[in-house]
Amino acid sequence: MKRELVLLALLAAPGFSQDDTARKGQQVYQKWCSPCHAPGANMPGTAALQFHYNGSKPAVLEERTDLTPAMVKSLVRNGVNVMPRFRKTEISDAELDAVAAYLTRKK
Repeated sequence: MKRELVLLALLAAPGFSQDDTARKGQQVYQKWCSPCHAPGANMPGTAALQFHYNGSKPAVLEERTDLTPAMVKSLVRNGVNVMPRFRKTEISDAELDAVAAYLTRKK
């Protein structure tokens, strides 16, 4: 809880840029998402997206330009198919906001 309050304070502080938020999002992404969604044939999330989109969209989440913050947050909180849902005790709301900022930074 204390960590989330510190992160929220930093996000609200003047001078804390969107780049800082995206960097925090990248750290959270590396911890929780990349074990399944990193590039490579042996990554279950990447393989599932490759099958689902059949090459019409990038299978690697970090390469996507069509993701929205709402989509990212919904999929993380609710899960989809074999992807589990992530509770607030695993990924806080502030961390999820940062992941959404990271994955949608290319828009």
